[in-house]
Amino acid sequence: MLGAIIGDIVGSRFEFRNHRSKDFKLFDRGCSITDDSVMTLAVAKAILACQNGRSKLNEETIRAMQTLGYAYPDAGYGGMFSRWLGSKNPQPYNSFGNGAAMRVSPCAWAAKTEAEAKELSKLVTEVTHNHPEGIKGAEATTVAIFMARSGADKEAIRARIEKEYYDLNFTIDEIRPTYKFNETCQETVPQAIAAFLESESFEDCIRTAISVGGDSDTLAAIAGSIAEAFYGVPDTIREKALTYLPADLKDIFDEWETKIQGRKVSDHSE
Repeated sequence: MLGAIIGDIVGSRFEFRNHRSKDFKLFDRGCSITDDSVMTLAVAKAILACQNGRSKLNEETIRAMQTLGYAYPDAGYGGMFSRWLGSKNPQPYNSFGNGAAMRVSPCAWAAKTEAEAKELSKLVTEVTHNHPEGIKGAEATTVAIFMARSGADKEAIRARIEKEYYDLNFTIDEIRPTYKFNETCQETVPQAIAAFLESESFEDCIRTAISVGGDSDTLAAIAGSIAEAFYGVPDTIREKALTYLPADLKDIFDEWETKIQGRKVSDHSE
């Protein structure tokens, strides 16, 4: 989860002013948390509320997202999601936006098996993004994270994603000159996964993802969520990133780390 938050913070100042290079200052006064971090922490909050059973995870996800959305109304939500946040009877709206994948990383850490991770991913996603491509983008991200934290190498992760989710037959260098801003899962999740697969370290993954351009904070959040599971997060980057979290969000993060993060997994089979 922290990897997603870091990617969001670092990428926040580049969302509408793309920087198509890996050469930039990682943290800057222009950095901030956005909807990616807020909604990732909302998913974590919902999962924490359902530790003794998943039957109410849909309900708790809606509650947590609306609560934090109300607390952080200027985080940069899309139009349809903003209306959903303010609804008294929120219903899914057939979205395949990349918001489905940016917020899903807690599912991969809370689960003990891959099958459970995929189930959690669907439950927290379908409350808004119930289009098949939205469900797919969230699940692909979750599977990549779960495989990474279970010890899978990059070749295995690539093979799995290509077999079941997306064509990754491109390189970041090839797409960088022409890649456009895009808020769909189909045009964000594969690029984020490719950025992770080409990376050499956690920091390099964040820099690579941002260098693609496009929806920089979300792309880096998705890539960073996988990179955290594979590489871990350097202490200096972790400490700096956490200074950007307001106290109430930091409390959610701290509870998450205490109760969930770092659990051993049983396996990553179906």
